[in-house]
Amino acid sequence: MEKGEHCLYVLECSDGTYYTGYTNHLNRRIQMHQEGKGAKYTRGRTPVSLQYYETFSTKREAMQAEYRFK
Repeated sequence: MEKGEHCLYVLECSDGTYYTGYTNHLNRRIQMHQEGKGAKYTRGRTPVSLQYYETFSTKREAMQAEYRFK
């Protein structure tokens, strides 16, 4: 992922459920989820694994993609 790109991502949680989010720093955000410092939803469902991601040039595009995905 290049600097300045925004990303839609999908994680699979340890209980088999999925979490969708967006970020501008994918590796850091996944690490936060793994450490229980990410979204409230994933805190009790670690470890998580990245299932899908897609990059966008703007935050707005990434947020719109997340909304459509959900």
